[in-house]
Amino acid sequence: QVQLVESGGGLVQAGGSLRLSCSASGIFVSINTMGWYRQAPGKQRELVARIDSLNRPLYEDSVKGRFTISRENAKNTVYLQMSSLKPEDTAVYYCNVLAQISTWTTREVWGQGILVTVSS
Repeated sequence: QVQLVESGGGLVQAGGSLRLSCSASGIFVSINTMGWYRQAPGKQRELVARIDSLNRPLYEDSVKGRFTISRENAKNTVYLQMSSLKPEDTAVYYCNVLAQISTWTTREVWGQGILVTVSS
């Protein structure tokens, strides 16, 4: 199975920065797409950013220019560097990966979620 461990959340003032990390472990051939989603109170979960196995990133419009997603394949880890944080970035952030379990099988895995709170 595949497990994800997230870290790096917390409380920060508006304009500040945080870096989230998510490491995958377990039994898999490789990790394909890695990404971050978030869910604010009363809202649906939304994609924040994702990065594919060729290191091509994709960002949600509201975070472009402020957030940077990157990955370290040797450690099966994805990072989300968040800068110029705004109160509206407050949410639970979830790591999401697509793991190649075998030649023909992939599995989508979610982290447990990590809280990011941005105070005004």
